[in-house]
Amino acid sequence: MTTPAPLPTRDGVGASCVVLPDGPWPTIAAFLVERFARVAPQAWTERIAAGRVVDAAGEPVTADRPYQRALKVYYYRDPPAEAEWPQPETLVYRDAHIVVADKPHFMPVTPSGRHLHQTLLVRLKRSLGIDTLAPVHRIDRETAGLVLFTIDPATRGRYQRLFAERDVDKRYECIAPWRADAPASFVRRSRLVDDPAHFMRMAEVEGEPNAETIVRVIERRDALARYELAPRTGKRHQLRVHCAALGMPILGDRIYPALHPADTDDTADPLRLLATSLAFTDPVTGAARRFESARRLEWPDDASASRHQ
Repeated sequence: MTTPAPLPTRDGVGASCVVLPDGPWPTIAAFLVERFARVAPQAWTERIAAGRVVDAAGEPVTADRPYQRALKVYYYRDPPAEAEWPQPETLVYRDAHIVVADKPHFMPVTPSGRHLHQTLLVRLKRSLGIDTLAPVHRIDRETAGLVLFTIDPATRGRYQRLFAERDVDKRYECIAPWRADAPASFVRRSRLVDDPAHFMRMAEVEGEPNAETIVRVIERRDALARYELAPRTGKRHQLRVHCAALGMPILGDRIYPALHPADTDDTADPLRLLATSLAFTDPVTGAARRFESARRLEWPDDASASRHQ
């Protein structure tokens, strides 16, 4: 059973946690100032004085509290202000156990780095008032479409096993170059590993395949085509790597085949990848579940036309 954090959720955001490592710091405050150098020391002084830094038992961390190895320390982050998201998520389904949401391109699923309040998880926690909400799986920040969340920690593991045991039928669509020499439907199998050249990327290598994607052509427009992608495994960036390796990199992909600089999103040219459907047998209720995204991928000419109307 998951132990609740000693600090309550605040405006949809849970407290962060750090486990104190071995080290020479005289006080916990000294460690925090050194460990999180991007945070001004005065900010830590103010957080501690306000009682917003505590241990796992909920006891406040005072300015002079001695350092204690292996202690869990909880605190609230105070990130820079984030602009309200221009395209909101859509609530697709909610019952006592699960929530399904349909997210736009570029919205992260969970807080990370500079993204905190304007993430799918935090926005849903605020709008639905569910502090226990947690995603069962992830899709890339650049990808749009369906994400499944669970509400009750007691049943969360049963939904997580659906994905671990590949009992969820996941379908995606993408727009990518047309391959005249490829059949209408085929399977791509390969071995994917972390790319040693850059932490952001995955790479195909020789060896026993650990990633499998079924590819089917849905529609063709001149040199481009719309494909259905059905992953049978869940490796990071699997669909993007497979498409790039096939000579049909997904339009708008700023990681494959070439890595672009970070923080250079082009909202006028998003990654043309959409998580279109999720289907499974509900492990709690036994009901057959199928959810469809209401979003549609824009062809480049359609996107250009809509921007000039």
